[in-house]
Amino acid sequence: MEVEHWNENWGVLNEQNMKKKLENEGFLVVVYTYLPGTYFPEHSHSIDKIDTVISGQFRMTAMGKKFILGPGDMLLVPANTVHTAEVIGENPVVSLDATKK
Repeated sequence: MEVEHWNENWGVLNEQNMKKKLENEGFLVVVYTYLPGTYFPEHSHSIDKIDTVISGQFRMTAMGKKFILGPGDMLLVPANTVHTAEVIGENPVVSLDATKK
């Protein structure tokens, strides 16, 4: 698992452009806003999923690694991978949750 960073060749980083990029790759995208202090304990999903950040910061752990996701970052979480996620800092996280259609 590696964090992919927004490439400015894709356009300005914003919710609309990120959503368009993911949908063009065949993903169904849902936008969520998580308040500071939000924590998701260990869990997994039955499908591959991409977590993205438009604003704020997420700390995620998976496969023995820690990841800090900031604006423009994307992390593919493979199906059945146990992971945690936590909003860090004082700002909410606007996140796009992408799953294959």
